Amino acid sequence: MKIVVLSRNPNLYSTRRIMEAGEQKGHEMHVVDHTKCDIIIEKRRPAISYRHQLLTGVDAVIPRIGASVTFFGTAVVRQFEMMKVFTAIESQALMRSRDKLRSLQVLSRAGLGLPKTVFTNYSKNVDDVIKHVGGAPLVIKLLEGTQGLGVVLAETDNAAESVLEAFNGLQARVIAQEFIKEAKGADIRAFVVDGVVVGAMKRQGKKGEFRSNLHRGGTAEIIELSEDEENAAIKAARIMGLGIAGVDMLQSERGPLILEVNSSPGLEGIEAATGKDIARSIIRYVERNA
Repeated sequence: MKIVVLSRNPNLYSTRRIMEAGEQKGHEMHVVDHTKCDIIIEKRRPAISYRHQLLTGVDAVIPRIGASVTFFGTAVVRQFEMMKVFTAIESQALMRSRDKLRSLQVLSRAGLGLPKTVFTNYSKNVDDVIKHVGGAPLVIKLLEGTQGLGVVLAETDNAAESVLEAFNGLQARVIAQEFIKEAKGADIRAFVVDGVVVGAMKRQGKKGEFRSNLHRGGTAEIIELSEDEENAAIKAARIMGLGIAGVDMLQSERGPLILEVNSSPGLEGIEAATGKDIARSIIRYVERNA
C-alpha cells in the first residue's frame, strides 16, 4: 500500500518509527508536511497538491497533526477523506479532541469518570469557581495548553483567585479542576489502537512537580491496567471517535478519572516504558481498514 504520514518533521521519533514499521511490512511510505499542501476544491474532483505535484494513488493516511496547526491540518485530512482515502484519525474526531472543553462534555455525557471541572465566560465571581471544584488546592489549565504548558496548581484559595483573575484579565480561556491528591503527581497514559489497549505506562512527575508530562522531566514505567482502567480508556477513545488515541487518566479513590484524550500521542515514551512495538500496531490497524 501507499501510506502517507502527515508530519511537519520526518526526523521526529514518532514519524520515524511509523515509517520504519510500514517499510518493514513492505509498504510504500511517504512523509508529507501538511502545512505545505494545497487543497484543490472542484466539483467531484477533490485533490491535494504537494511540492508542485498532485498526491495520487494514496491508500491510507496517518495524521500526526500538531496542536498549533490543527485548523489547516484537519482541512488536509478532510480533503483526503473526500478523495476516499482511509485516514487513521478522522477529521471530525481530530477537531473534537483538540477542543478540551467539548471533549470533557462528550466524555461526561458518556458516563466516564472525570475530575470535577468548571468553565466560565471570564466570570468575576472567582470565589464561586473555586467553591464549585471543592476549594484549594485546585488545578487551572489553559484550554489551548499542551505538554503541561499553561497548567497551574493553586495551593490556596488566594492563589487560585489571583491566577483566575490574571487569566480572565488577559481573556485567556481556562478551566478549573479539582486536585486529585491521592494520584500523588502521577497519571496513566493508555495507548489505544483500533479499540485495544496496546500499551500503558504510569508517568510520575519529578520531585516538587505535580505535572507528570515527560516533557517536564517526569519519568515513566510500564503498568498493568485494572479492568476499570482498561475499559475506561477503550470507551474514551471510542466515544471520541479515535482509532488511535493516548488516553490520560488519574487513579483516584472513586476509580479512573479521564484527564484528556490525545489524537496525536507520541510513541517515544510509551515504547521506551513498555518495550512494545506501538508503531507496528498502528500499521496493522491501517492494513485492516484500508
